[in-house]
Amino acid sequence: MEAAEPKPPAGADAARRLARGCWSAFWDYETPKVIVVKNRRLGVVYRAVQLLILLYFVWYVFIVQKSYQDSETGPESSVITKVKGITFSEHKVWDVEEYVKPPEGGSVFSIITRIEVTPSQTLGTCPESMRVSNATCDSDVDCVAGQLDMLGNGLRTGRCVPYYQGSAKTCEVSGWCPVEDGASVSQFLGKMAPNFTILIKNSIHYPKFQFSKGNIEHRKDGYLKRCTFDEVSDLYCPIFKLGFIVERAGENFTELAHTGGVIGVIINWDCDLDLSASKCNPKYSFRRLDPKHVPASSGYNFRFAKYYKVNGSATRTLIKAYGIRIDVIVHGQAGKFSLIPTIINLATALTSIGVGSFLCDWILLTFMNKNKVYSHKKFDKMADPPTSGPSQQNSTLSDPRGLAQL
Repeated sequence: MEAAEPKPPAGADAARRLARGCWSAFWDYETPKVIVVKNRRLGVVYRAVQLLILLYFVWYVFIVQKSYQDSETGPESSVITKVKGITFSEHKVWDVEEYVKPPEGGSVFSIITRIEVTPSQTLGTCPESMRVSNATCDSDVDCVAGQLDMLGNGLRTGRCVPYYQGSAKTCEVSGWCPVEDGASVSQFLGKMAPNFTILIKNSIHYPKFQFSKGNIEHRKDGYLKRCTFDEVSDLYCPIFKLGFIVERAGENFTELAHTGGVIGVIINWDCDLDLSASKCNPKYSFRRLDPKHVPASSGYNFRFAKYYKVNGSATRTLIKAYGIRIDVIVHGQAGKFSLIPTIINLATALTSIGVGSFLCDWILLTFMNKNKVYSHKKFDKMADPPTSGPSQQNSTLSDPRGLAQL
């Protein structure tokens, strides 16, 4: 007798059946079962949710956000500024070259409105400022020779000397003398400052759309020499009076001129490039940028010195300047119709309408009185067929009424 062929293991046979079943199921088409529920309240909720979703996409997404457009934020920008005007203090007349720092005409510059001048400082020894910590003393023992205070005005010599005025004494330092607090004189430059004019020339470019525009009107009749900015009549005349900028920022000019501060001139270019280029216009706004209500850091000031020679000795005039710093900030966004974002947002809108069905199904199966009946109608359950012979399996599969179990 020939040896019987070995039977394949049961696990391999089951794996083949599973693979054939998966392959067959891959080509099946599935469609959801539709049940019509005659319930007016549920129907009102369903249509209301659909309407809200539709209004959100039509009004907010497509009209307000313009999501049918391809967009670009942050335009390439250039800013050129120029200040004009003269003013005077108690001692002299000041022109642009003296009160504007730096003079290059960039997007950030300062207009000096008050100064504290310490004239004729020379290298030598003198009393330290009383504002410096541990500067006051009673005798030379209180002063350590060679000590250097990073917030002070020089290297201590080790001697305790009388202060510039009064009976107090401070440690002597070697540096530029006299120190600032001992001989400074205040001068106010802000009397004519509100009438200073500031030209802000701005050009922007959106590289994605190859769109460029500037904020100055192209005219050859000397228009810029006789105009000042007005939102209605002279939008493309970017010449602003300093007093106008401070007022629009909500500040008091006299107070700001004494303490100093930072004002932002914000130019916003929001352009809908589906419209003509004439509809893309700059929008100006003004606000104070530095922390006004924080005493420790309010105001704005800086120091600089002018050096010269007196009888061959190095001499300087130290100036502590208070002023109004102008920061020109440019931002914007451009958009133009594009098919890809339109299709994406339409598909999202159509898909989101299905949220109404999900919400109503949840209400139907959770809170309705006949939720078990609805659950039975909505979900069909099929039990595993009993294990039997081939004839019984064939009869079960051939019985059309067996579909009632699905």
